[in-house]
Amino acid sequence: MRNIAIYGAGGYGREVACLINAINEVKKEWNLIGFFDDGILKGTKTKYGEILGNINDLNKIDHPLSLVISIGFPNILNNIVNKIFSTKIAFTNLIHPYTEVHESVKMGKGNIFTFGNFISCDVTIGDFNIFNTKCAIGHDVCIGSFNVFNPNSQISGSVTIGNGNFWGMNSSIIQGKRVGNNNKIGASSFVIRNIKDNESFFGIPATKQKQ
Repeated sequence: MRNIAIYGAGGYGREVACLINAINEVKKEWNLIGFFDDGILKGTKTKYGEILGNINDLNKIDHPLSLVISIGFPNILNNIVNKIFSTKIAFTNLIHPYTEVHESVKMGKGNIFTFGNFISCDVTIGDFNIFNTKCAIGHDVCIGSFNVFNPNSQISGSVTIGNGNFWGMNSSIIQGKRVGNNNKIGASSFVIRNIKDNESFFGIPATKQKQ
């Protein structure tokens, strides 16, 4: 088994630990050695693993280590990735056994797929995206990096999504639309138009909110 650590020991970090356990129940792939977290004292022990240190300790790693980053906010996720420079760190994709990813899907690194996701054919996915429980991604979708899809997000076919977008739970978008970068889609919102950059959309249908 390969050694893996989780960056972020909060609630989502615990969910990722459970995801790793679920993968290991099907096939022994990962040895979870613990967590890195900037807000919890090194050496603190939890039922899911020990806190191994902060980002400075992580960058001192001198042996091969797989890492997954369990942060549910796009801007923070991006900032953390940019602070990790150890050449010994490898960013892995974690996919729950009960997630269906079509064989034609192309993806980068550092992506997390929890329970019950469905990713259809000819989808392209970048790096460090989070797909929470029961998200569905339709055919020919193109997704950038550092996006967070909360539970039950629904992305219809041929949608293009940029970088750093936050999708609230039960949010959805109709086919063929484009979403730029650093947007926030509110919970249960239904997107029926293109979205540019740095905007917030809420409601059914989703409408642009004043900043």
